[in-house]
Amino acid sequence: METQTSTAPDIDFSELRTEIQKEYATVATEPDRGFHFHTGRRAVALMEYEERWLTAIPKSVIASFSGTGNPFLSGALQPGERVVDIGSGGGMDSLVAAQMVGENGYVIGVDMTPAMLQKARRGKQEMQLENVEFRKGQAEELPVPDDWADVIISNGVFNLIPDKVQAVQEMDRVLQPGGRLQIADIKVKRAVSEEAKSDIDLWTG
Repeated sequence: METQTSTAPDIDFSELRTEIQKEYATVATEPDRGFHFHTGRRAVALMEYEERWLTAIPKSVIASFSGTGNPFLSGALQPGERVVDIGSGGGMDSLVAAQMVGENGYVIGVDMTPAMLQKARRGKQEMQLENVEFRKGQAEELPVPDDWADVIISNGVFNLIPDKVQAVQEMDRVLQPGGRLQIADIKVKRAVSEEAKSDIDLWTG
């Protein structure tokens, strides 16, 4: 993959990440509060998740689901595959993936929000799964070895990443040759202005 020059917005990355963490810590601890995006069972229904994927998922994990799509609509994961979930949040997609890949597969969920990681780890323990773990990290610097993953999934996270070029380069580093991306996210009908990209309030809500 050819290295590209970053086109990250002129914004304080640390401040942006802090504000995003605040927002999603609330989703983790107070999922019924109400947000500018859909969460929980309503979001799951809108994103066309199959109920059979969710039967074993703890209700508390589903309650904090805040994805914008369904990364599994482009294809089910296969038994034995190794998966990275970027921005794993409360862990729902990672736990679905862990069931799909089975005991011979493995899933690493990566998230930067401690409250979400705590919820995801509790969900793993409740399901007694040994083939999934949750690591603290960022999309631009994934805590995953080179060429490790067969598949990278992500749901509603790419739009929140300030340095998207660096994030894509990290995906390329982590994916095995021939690996695949299954990413769900929002799209806009017109280009976002540079002024808007520099407004942290617009990133978070």
